[in-house]
Amino acid sequence: MSISMAQSNEYDVLVIGGGIAGEEAALNLANIGYKIILVEKDLSIGGKMIHLSKVFPTLDCGACITTPKVSETARHPNISIFTYSEVKDIEKHSENDFSATLVEKPRYVTNDCTGCQICEEKCPVVVEDQYQWDLVGRKAIYVPFSIANPRIAAIDIENCSLCGLCEKVCPANAIDFAMVEKKSTIKIKSVIIATGFELFDPLNIPRYGYGKFKNVVTSMQMERQLVPTRPFNNVLRPKDGKMPDNIAYVLCTGSRDETIGNPICSQVCCMYSVKQAQLLMGALPMADVTIYYIHVRAFGKGFCEFFQQGKGMGIEFIKGKAGLIKEKENGNLIVRYEDIQEGIVKEAEHDLVVLSVGILPNTDFSSMFKNTKVKQDDFNYVNKEDELCCPSKTNIDGVFVAGTSTGPLDIPDSILSAGAASAEAAGYLKGGAK
Repeated sequence: MSISMAQSNEYDVLVIGGGIAGEEAALNLANIGYKIILVEKDLSIGGKMIHLSKVFPTLDCGACITTPKVSETARHPNISIFTYSEVKDIEKHSENDFSATLVEKPRYVTNDCTGCQICEEKCPVVVEDQYQWDLVGRKAIYVPFSIANPRIAAIDIENCSLCGLCEKVCPANAIDFAMVEKKSTIKIKSVIIATGFELFDPLNIPRYGYGKFKNVVTSMQMERQLVPTRPFNNVLRPKDGKMPDNIAYVLCTGSRDETIGNPICSQVCCMYSVKQAQLLMGALPMADVTIYYIHVRAFGKGFCEFFQQGKGMGIEFIKGKAGLIKEKENGNLIVRYEDIQEGIVKEAEHDLVVLSVGILPNTDFSSMFKNTKVKQDDFNYVNKEDELCCPSKTNIDGVFVAGTSTGPLDIPDSILSAGAASAEAAGYLKGGAK
């Protein structure tokens, strides 16, 4: 669904992905006069950053940084945004001449929606809320989250009972069950891939008990418990709603592990775990927090100081590889780990375990191109042709890459990458180096 006032099928640059990197690249180019189409597959732009509590190492509010960027992108006259949409069959015909198929999926709610959420109150169907990482439920018709842009409801048609209550109570008459998928051809001169990343699914490591033991959660589920729009009034154990007293983090869950197909470091897990641990000690002053790690990689500006600050606050760091998590009758968890410093296997009891899941490539881009395919590196990220000279150039002239589509990056590096991609795209459009 478009949230742009202008309607056209010709643009200078197609930006695929509406996260922080896609927004940055789109704004950089729009500000120098280029006409941009930004396509986001989710119901709102903002990417994963808009769901974070605070950012490391400054502990600035994540939403306070993201929301103005989202608003600026949505309001820019040179940017046409299509949410809940996909791009297919991108084809290069000649220099500065691409075509693509834009697929707009139906929300079953029109742009007349005011986001009042009266329909949500009346809807009788409750399913798991993917924007709260399944910690709580949502209705079959729903506004994705409180700061979504556009703030327009959508109907989860697969779970909708077709009772019609939402249609009856909608004051804007915005419900339209007759909406269908729309396909159109767009013409563009350049493409920026900013499809972001996926989080590792800990179900692929069954020995950790995720999905079986309710008090084993992912780091994103913990992140949602720490934000102002959290699903509960405080940090709680999912199994029984109690406030935890002894919390453990298991680092490198899905990273640096060849057995699950991701041998590289995800770069952000150490610092976001330290960040969450510090926030937990503020939210639960009496709680103990333990972090099991192989190596702490504090490579960025202020990261080492941030790590030392966490130690000073009382976070316990244990150099050990967690091998197994078991559950007791009371819901507490036993972490069996190898103490690397002592060289022996130990066990420790915790009442909540957080799995610090790693970053995996989002390979949506691999199926978007019709003829020539975008090359991928050994880890399935977009392959950069000349990282020193042209850090955003792909194997297709006129196609560039930004953010975590290139590999694991933190937020500042993603923004820096987007700046490089937009600069190279502008050079290409002006007839510079190919």
